[in-house]
Amino acid sequence: MSKEKSAIKETVKQTAGNVGKGVSNGAVAMAGTAKKVALKSKETLDASQKAVFNALDQDGNGIIDSVDIILMALKVPGVKVNREDFLRKEFFKNHNQEVIDKAIDTTPALAGISGDEIDKIVDEVIKFERNAVSGISAALGMPGGVAMAATIPADIAQYYGYMLRAAQKMLYLYGFPELLSADGDVKLDTETINSLTLCLGIMNGVAGANNMIKGMSKALATGVEKKLINAALTKGAIYPIVKRVAKWFGVKMTKEVFAGFFKKSIPVVGGVIGGGLTYATFKPCCYRLKDSLKDTMLSNPDKHKETVEEQKIYEDIKNGVIYDVEPEDIQIIEEIDK
Repeated sequence: MSKEKSAIKETVKQTAGNVGKGVSNGAVAMAGTAKKVALKSKETLDASQKAVFNALDQDGNGIIDSVDIILMALKVPGVKVNREDFLRKEFFKNHNQEVIDKAIDTTPALAGISGDEIDKIVDEVIKFERNAVSGISAALGMPGGVAMAATIPADIAQYYGYMLRAAQKMLYLYGFPELLSADGDVKLDTETINSLTLCLGIMNGVAGANNMIKGMSKALATGVEKKLINAALTKGAIYPIVKRVAKWFGVKMTKEVFAGFFKKSIPVVGGVIGGGLTYATFKPCCYRLKDSLKDTMLSNPDKHKETVEEQKIYEDIKNGVIYDVEPEDIQIIEEIDK
């Protein structure tokens, strides 16, 4: 082999070696960069999750439950419904002033307004609130990446805000008294929060909530003292189910919010999916509450047939039975998303 060929061969060998080292060094550098990006992404994700948790934990006790959902939802403008104004608006087309006044002073059923008419109004209420919240949910779901950390609490507040607005309207149409004042910044009491918690439990299918609202309806219909009903909500017959619902929501929020964290980060598509899911889930939740409220002593006093469980709850409320229940003692019968 000539010296020239040997030199060429050696040059090629050195060049190949240098290229190999360059590729290897480049790969190491790229791996290091990828590792830094991954760590940075994890830090960003952790910070975003923490921000979401802090935004959801409205009462600052380190736990997300139904109380936080209610406190957050009621901050949404227009969620608080004035009972008198609402009933007047719904009934003025078909009823005279005397009937409307009686419906407000007592219940629509006692004023002679038929159950069929009430059911039709409730269907329109559900349809209206469903369409409203679905459009907002889709819009809030559109931002991607870290921006969605801000939209998750807003999305949840809007969803449950409209759900609570629908719940209030249904309660008033089916004979319940005023829960909230629509004027000013009203401080919620425990009884009101627990009443709304009970409604959310029914809407989400938590076991036992349905019988509780029926027992409470009978207590209201038969003139049981308000202090006994309030005691039942805060430490008596209804209290155990209220705690169950609160804990159920804690599991639900943790599972759905953080398990779906990446899904919300998909730009545009996430918003469309979010709005679609809101539209699909909102109606069944509302109809669970409707089905529960349409046949109680308040809404159907002449034909309602109570169950044994409902009668027992009513007796416990009337007799002021007190339960010493701690959150950790509540066993959730209904599993989340079986």
